[in-house]
Amino acid sequence: MIEGTSVRLRALRAEDAAHHLRWRNDPEVVHWATVGDPCFGPVTQEALALAFETMLRLPPRESAVLTIEDLADGTVIGMADYRDLDPYAGVVTVGVTVGSRDHWGRGYGSEALRLLVGHLFGAFGLHRIELDTWSGNERAVRAFTRAGFREEGRRRETVRVAGRRYDTVLFAMLREEWPDAPDAAVAPVAPVAPVAPV
Repeated sequence: MIEGTSVRLRALRAEDAAHHLRWRNDPEVVHWATVGDPCFGPVTQEALALAFETMLRLPPRESAVLTIEDLADGTVIGMADYRDLDPYAGVVTVGVTVGSRDHWGRGYGSEALRLLVGHLFGAFGLHRIELDTWSGNERAVRAFTRAGFREEGRRRETVRVAGRRYDTVLFAMLREEWPDAPDAAVAPVAPVAPVAPV
């Protein structure tokens, strides 16, 4: 378990499927999480059960889906995941979805993201963590920026919502940019230029 002040991240359990089924059939959650991607939802209980079998068996050295719980009462409020972990390059892609609308806009997703980033940089010694969203999800863009991620680029007009086009916004954080790093208070030392011979 990974605990913060408001949320904890824990391993996925079979009983979490009921929450995923509810979130993935909530048009508002699907809209903000995946821009209405039909691969995310709506989904039948049978299809989700098949996907859940796979998620429960993911090897944590490569990928995992974690459950986000409200620390106050243990309510399951969302999910966090990491995938495509490349231990040689030190790179991974992450995602966070708060599926409980009652918990939106209260900092739970931001804290879950910080906990996940800390775990990945700490436990796996990674160099780079990536994520993305769509430009219409301004709340996610602000949250990622506040968490220390930097916008690295855009894939222009890759997303279509209600007849309008939006960009996919690409973010990343390098290990030395992680605000919660144990040595974050130590400023990097600039290399000294060699003195030219006279």
